Amino acid sequence: MNITLHLVPIVSLVAGILILVIPRLLSTIVAIYLIVIGLVGLFGSGTFLR
Repeated sequence: MNITLHLVPIVSLVAGILILVIPRLLSTIVAIYLIVIGLVGLFGSGTFLR
């Protein structure tokens, strides 16, 4: 049984929850989210678990 973890939806969910709970962190959360998405795009999400 293979379980694959998709990083982008998990990061999006965490970022959305944090924005709802602490709206003052919006710019910080968006910046971190964009950095993570950029890194995943550069290095590929498939290499994290293999």
